[in-house]
Amino acid sequence: MEGYEQYDEEARRIMERKLAEYQRSVAEARQAEEARRLEEARRQELLRRLLTPRARERLSNLKGVRPELAELLENQIIQLAQAGRIPVPVTDDLLKEILSKITEQQREIKVRFYKRPV
Repeated sequence: MEGYEQYDEEARRIMERKLAEYQRSVAEARQAEEARRLEEARRQELLRRLLTPRARERLSNLKGVRPELAELLENQIIQLAQAGRIPVPVTDDLLKEILSKITEQQREIKVRFYKRPV
């Protein structure tokens, strides 16, 4: 009987260690999610101050269609505004101009594949 108690005790310790690891990973995931949420709220507040209502509306529409491009545009606007290279508030026309420059750069990066003759 004593042999079984030893295995039961070892199994209990393993389960406790696994539970502690799981709880730690859940806590870390919560902290990461909270940090991401706070960073996104900070970005949105900053963009709210940097953009005119019409420009915010255009950016919002872009987010619905091409979220990766919208994020790239947001980053670009924040960087340019922090460097003092664009006037604040950013108008819809200026937003369109920045967007066209970004999309031009993306078009230049296209990779083409050609079929080889057999």
